[in-house]
Amino acid sequence: MNQGFIDLRYIRFFVLDEADRMLDMGFVHDVKKVIAKLPTKRQSLFFSATMPPAIVELSKSILTDPARVEVTPVSSTADTVNQVVYFVDKDNKKHLLMEVLKDKNIERILVFTRTKHGADKVVKELIKWGINAQAIHGNKTQNARQTALKNFKNKTTRVLVATDIAARGIDIDELTHVVNFELPNVPESYVHRIGRTGRAGASGIAIAFCDAEEKEYLRDIQKLIGKQIPVIDDHPYPLKNHTVVKAPPRPPRAPRTERAKRPPTKPSDTQMPGHKITPRRW
Repeated sequence: MNQGFIDLRYIRFFVLDEADRMLDMGFVHDVKKVIAKLPTKRQSLFFSATMPPAIVELSKSILTDPARVEVTPVSSTADTVNQVVYFVDKDNKKHLLMEVLKDKNIERILVFTRTKHGADKVVKELIKWGINAQAIHGNKTQNARQTALKNFKNKTTRVLVATDIAARGIDIDELTHVVNFELPNVPESYVHRIGRTGRAGASGIAIAFCDAEEKEYLRDIQKLIGKQIPVIDDHPYPLKNHTVVKAPPRPPRAPRTERAKRPPTKPSDTQMPGHKITPRRW
């Protein structure tokens, strides 16, 4: 559009998919630039699995007299997905993932990390253990992402490790297991992640690994989806008792010494009789 190759003056339908993510990630200015080039008389459609209040207000400023259609309650998870959480130390997550992968009935498993570096790190560990795994994230080329997805779909790759951005575009039939290797710090992302399984009426299992630092993320997720996620305690790598690191106690204060008395303020020649001058502290 900026290079003059596309003319949007005759567009009749404008569709924005993953509206919340697009706007929430800072693409709002780009979206507004596109909308400014569109004809006023058009039909606009926004699609998203979640729609936080802030994004709803923003969409209202872009859409004209919109009708809202909800096929499921906002930010809800499908009943066909069985959700569980394992409390585990951060360093033991890779070992717990290997424990999960010992189940030969799991043909394919989609694993989510918060960062691209984290995704590559998990893949490196899995390959070291003889597990066929690939990563898909924004640092990969388009060809590399397509190849990884193709290999995962045809079951050449058993484990696909992805970031949240990649989660939006992954649609795989008969995907039975999703693992949150790291819980997302944005609770809506959890809904999108586990929504990759249990699609079209099929059943699925969503496993979450939660370390001591991620407990707050878990609380936010449970508040958003309106349900308590069952905890699996029976596993080889339970979260060890951790103590809250407290700040060191303050040293005792030195005894207060009597302040030197200020010399009385000398009244000025212009001072009104009976008016007391209060010295100022700066």
